[in-house]
Amino acid sequence: MKIAILGKSFSNEAAPYLQALLNDLADRQADVLVETRFCDYLREHLELPGNITCFQRGDSLQDVQFVLSIGGDGTLLDTVTYVGSLEIPILGINTGRLGFLATINPERIAQALDALFKGHFIIEERSLIRVDTDPEVFSGINFGLNEFSILKRDTSSMIVVHTYIDGEYLNSYWADGLIVSTPTGSTGYSLSCGGPVMLPQTNNFVIAPVCPHNLNVRPLIVPDESVISFEIEGRSNNFLLSLDSRSVTVDAGIQIAVRRETFNAHLVKLNHVNFLSTLRSKLNWGLDRRNPAGIPV
Repeated sequence: MKIAILGKSFSNEAAPYLQALLNDLADRQADVLVETRFCDYLREHLELPGNITCFQRGDSLQDVQFVLSIGGDGTLLDTVTYVGSLEIPILGINTGRLGFLATINPERIAQALDALFKGHFIIEERSLIRVDTDPEVFSGINFGLNEFSILKRDTSSMIVVHTYIDGEYLNSYWADGLIVSTPTGSTGYSLSCGGPVMLPQTNNFVIAPVCPHNLNVRPLIVPDESVISFEIEGRSNNFLLSLDSRSVTVDAGIQIAVRRETFNAHLVKLNHVNFLSTLRSKLNWGLDRRNPAGIPV
């Protein structure tokens, strides 16, 4: 089996579990590819077995069966951009904080790896959002798992985002910004702006204003086969576009349209983990002392 690994720095507490992971992969005679910067970090903190080679963005992952994302949810969002249209299944190992997408805690790595090799898992397909701009601003990596945002810069005054669905005028949002979220992103930035939580298999986007000036403007759910386009104006001539964790400054005249990407992200889920259990355990969904004891978290 060939496995790729991407990651970020980790705590001393997580180090023994990650060392055991690398040793286990070597014992199973797996071919392991590690992203270059993380490979350098691992060399400084762990003992690398001889089955490891380094790779960087742009190198082919064509023959890789699984990708391990070691870090937090931000690391997993970045991992999706490496996988792209190959749709290689991604297993998120949480050495960060919340771990809503990266659901495997370090102490469960050995069990997770065993389940991976035995095929005791399911694959969740997550839709992606695609952003087309003129001129191009995301260096060809113009898709994301969570959301696309248009935001004002720094302390500038609010902006106006004229929004169209399939060419038909929807609304002009006077706000600090506007978010278009996937179902996966509905538990992130969109949720903090009053948007609804959507199940991963829901084929919709959420359009949610950020701090709207008009309080009668509310988040809107639209089908994800729609093409949503924007025109931006404001006192400042520069604005921020954000796609998951990547942000760029653009001029007001830029043309922007978003739609569903033609491929999906494939996330590995073990049998004890699903979206509803993650809602309860990570967001304290339905936490209420009146609920009966013994209901699994």
